[in-house]
Amino acid sequence: MIRAAMKRTTLRHLRVRPLVGDPTRGQLLAGPLVIPCALGRSGMTRHKREGDGASPRGSFRLRAGYYRPDLYAARPGTPLPLRATRREDGWCDDARDRRYNRPLPLPCPGVSAERLWREDGLYDLVVDLDYNRGPIRPGRGSAIFLHCARPGYLPTEGCIALAKPDLIRLLRRIGPATRLRIG
Repeated sequence: MIRAAMKRTTLRHLRVRPLVGDPTRGQLLAGPLVIPCALGRSGMTRHKREGDGASPRGSFRLRAGYYRPDLYAARPGTPLPLRATRREDGWCDDARDRRYNRPLPLPCPGVSAERLWREDGLYDLVVDLDYNRGPIRPGRGSAIFLHCARPGYLPTEGCIALAKPDLIRLLRRIGPATRLRIG
């Protein structure tokens, strides 16, 4: 018996909505899928500021992603541009620096930066949500990602976090044309 190959279509729209009664947890709607997620420790906001712990409301393009090559035998399958993380990869969260909200190599003395190669598993897979990336406005928030959740979906610093198996499954269905609406 010959089985017809199912064509996987890239999702064009994703939506994140908060749970009623808990602004730090939500659901990511991806076509017919409803995926639990963690939100920022301060819930959602339209007026994001560096360090406020809130997830920014709005619609964002999925720019590109990173994965830990030591944890995956092969690059995770996705139409999204994806690059292997290196130990020296970082992301500038220092609003005074000209590289604010951009990738940069570590160490970077005197500059505050997020380390992308982490031991806690949060950035084993990470997608840049294109928040505050063009034009970049210093102090309006940096390193807003879609990444792996902590056990129990503990709140993030402003990102959207999914269980790793859900993120792997979602990566197969998202690409550069996909938009994520938060709020």
